[in-house]
Amino acid sequence: MNTVPTKLIVYLAFVRDEEGELQPAFEAREAQSEGAAKQQARLLWASGKYAGALAWWRSADLTNGEFGDPVVLFQEGEVPEME
Repeated sequence: MNTVPTKLIVYLAFVRDEEGELQPAFEAREAQSEGAAKQQARLLWASGKYAGALAWWRSADLTNGEFGDPVVLFQEGEVPEME
């Protein structure tokens, strides 16, 4: 059976911990579209509460647990390197 890869679109904000290390402020949140992910990341960044904000998408084959390379949609402030 052929499965069509799913497009996983997410956004995330980052904060600095007591040691000054960048940490996710929360679990990556899924968005319904690239535009929605960019808007949410932009709002998080504009709030001034976070060291950085990021939105990205990647292809996801949920059946086999395989994920494509991340494609950054929005990045502002301090964010760690994408893996």
